[in-house]
Amino acid sequence: MKKSKFSETQIVSILKQSDAGLPVKDLCRQAGISPATYYQWKSKYGGMEASDLRRVRELEVENAKLKRMYAELALDVVAMKDLIAKKLQGRRRSVTQCGSSSSCTRGLCAGPARWSICRSRRGTRRRWAGRYATRS
Repeated sequence: MKKSKFSETQIVSILKQSDAGLPVKDLCRQAGISPATYYQWKSKYGGMEASDLRRVRELEVENAKLKRMYAELALDVVAMKDLIAKKLQGRRRSVTQCGSSSSCTRGLCAGPARWSICRSRRGTRRRWAGRYATRS
């Protein structure tokens, strides 16, 4: 994108001249800009002061930093979830039933996401409590 030859404070001063009553055609001729550029500036910077522009710029810089921080943290979360899924994958394949007794009617105890306690005769074991799990 092409950099403007006018700073933001210069743009604000040009817009203030038009607010003071100078016709747009004369203002554009003095500044060396087209009327389309003037109206684009007016839509972007209309009603702003130099201090407002400074504050907006600071907020944009802060917003960019926060976006970068969020992106890094989101990548960390995805990496941790992948790592945990790989570690749990071996356990899920090896355990198919709770192993507490042959009369356990609670179903599979090694499930993908949600776990609850399966209490049978041999003690406490973890079991899957997903959407379709039965309650006892």
